[in-house]
Amino acid sequence: MKSIKYFIQFIIVIFLFIIFFLIGRKLASNLSSYIFKTFGKFFRSSEIIRCNLKICFPENSDIQNDEIISKMWDNYGRTLAEYINLRFFQNNNDHIKILNLDKLEKLKGSKDPVLFFSGHFGNFELMAMELEKQNFQISALYRKLNNFFLNPIMEFLRTSYICKDQIAKPLPGEDKGGTRELLSRVKDRRNIALMVDQKLTEGIIAKLFNKDCYTTRIPAQFAKKYNYKLVPISLKRVDKYFFEMNILDEIDFSKEDSELQITNRINNVIEKMIKENPGQWIWTHRRWKL
Repeated sequence: MKSIKYFIQFIIVIFLFIIFFLIGRKLASNLSSYIFKTFGKFFRSSEIIRCNLKICFPENSDIQNDEIISKMWDNYGRTLAEYINLRFFQNNNDHIKILNLDKLEKLKGSKDPVLFFSGHFGNFELMAMELEKQNFQISALYRKLNNFFLNPIMEFLRTSYICKDQIAKPLPGEDKGGTRELLSRVKDRRNIALMVDQKLTEGIIAKLFNKDCYTTRIPAQFAKKYNYKLVPISLKRVDKYFFEMNILDEIDFSKEDSELQITNRINNVIEKMIKENPGQWIWTHRRWKL
């Protein structure tokens, strides 16, 4: 049954991608926003979204949550449409403003590699792309799609337009080849781009909105074992077609700090991003499921 469901999803996405390509970037963005704002409320994830909002914003009224959900589907739809127009983003700079570029310049002169991290805000794929355009040698770690029909297409788009060096985190039960690939990049002192807000079924149990959740231990491990600097990046869609990417202050830690202490600091940064921009975070996952 899963194969049938995945194939139907594949056909729908390919059909939408063809339409999005034919009508152009801005019309595609508007159309996809309309589709997801109209039909998102019928998706199975609707209950999960509202449960997550109650965890993070228990004081919110239904009207406030409805507004966040509408903004989320708007951003979600626009981001989907932008996959087929990634070449535009790669070849242009007038779609984004990068704040605190001086911090990036200082990092270029560092003897230690950098792990840049963020969450799924705005068009989150722009982080690795823009870092590579700023002449950072970047390896982007990403999670494969469960849909094995769609995954090759997304991998092609990522390697062609986002970041050339993509490392797939293995799905549960798969060979750990992605882990070996990642360690080879560490040996080469490559910079890493990573989303740290995803739902996991393993990892370190840390706090997010004062509630336990599995969180990737990669940043803390790399900081302690391999002297990686940990630099958060905030991504925001400031209007329909324009973005801001803000290079934030490096996470401060000492070698005596535990992996849990470092991970909690990382989650504090992500929590602040969510509070500042709740309508652009993806609320559809069971983030706090243990």
